[in-house]
Amino acid sequence: MKYRRFGRTDWLVSEIGYGMWGMAGWTASDDAQSAKSLDLAVENGVNFFDTAWGYGEGHSEELLGDLVKRHPSKKIYTASKIPPKNFQWPAKPEYAFEDSYPTEHIVEYTHKTLKNLGLEQIDLMQFHTWDDVWSDREEWQRAIEDLKTSGKVAAMGISMNRWEPENGVKALKTGLLDAVQVIYNIFDQAPVDKLFPLCEELDIATIARVPFDEGTLTGNITKETTFPEGDWRGTYFVPENLFSSVEHADALKPLIPEGMTMAEMALRFILMNDNVGTTIPGMRKQRNVLANTATSDGVGLSKELYEELLKHRWDRVPTSWSQ
Repeated sequence: MKYRRFGRTDWLVSEIGYGMWGMAGWTASDDAQSAKSLDLAVENGVNFFDTAWGYGEGHSEELLGDLVKRHPSKKIYTASKIPPKNFQWPAKPEYAFEDSYPTEHIVEYTHKTLKNLGLEQIDLMQFHTWDDVWSDREEWQRAIEDLKTSGKVAAMGISMNRWEPENGVKALKTGLLDAVQVIYNIFDQAPVDKLFPLCEELDIATIARVPFDEGTLTGNITKETTFPEGDWRGTYFVPENLFSSVEHADALKPLIPEGMTMAEMALRFILMNDNVGTTIPGMRKQRNVLANTATSDGVGLSKELYEELLKHRWDRVPTSWSQ
């Protein structure tokens, strides 16, 4: 496993991190299977784990807390997210700050997360949604300072809305945020325009989420794919999105090198960007852990393939189903 400096925190985090949404927010989640996959990830060098209270109303956080307890001799970086008070994803400009992140809500959910983790301090706490209309509000700025001063939180960050990689730039310029989580993959390359250069300038760490475009960049989703009732993907992959996503993914298949999967190519594409601190694929099954961690070998992709993949940038705008 290769490690990268995580911005101004100076942490050395595994470039392949672990996204824990699938362990509580998707169908077929199984705690025993999750625990085995998490342990295997630690054994293979993963030391950055990203969860949220919103993943199963704290259940995913409890799984991470159990993992930390099982590996007391290893430094595991814990990251979670505070849900908006109105529990609406994503944030919208018309949502009042008071309905999203008032001080008492920030403090309450930080304490809930710490209780779920069984820890006195979390390494990285993030706002799970964001809209830059809130950036000038002193309440959240003071809350961050208080949480850090009290030792409850080591670092603070925000998670950008889907397909809005610049809706948070103003907040980052306050100097109070240490990390930003944003969708970045073969299709979603827009963070390279303004966000990544700003993060490099301000020494803010970046977390590349949704590396597989919710599954299409694994090459396993087809136009006939359906999802079980209750599975979030069923509301995301409406026909309009499913068909176009599959077509874009199919266009990549001729480019996959012999002996490589599309998922491996997708991860290696992300790791080619030095602005990325870590990427956080979901890895519910042990075979996924082994496959994903194996991409951290410093080899990357050929220059020719990388430049060809850059041409597959797909700029999208938020819609009613993009969530």
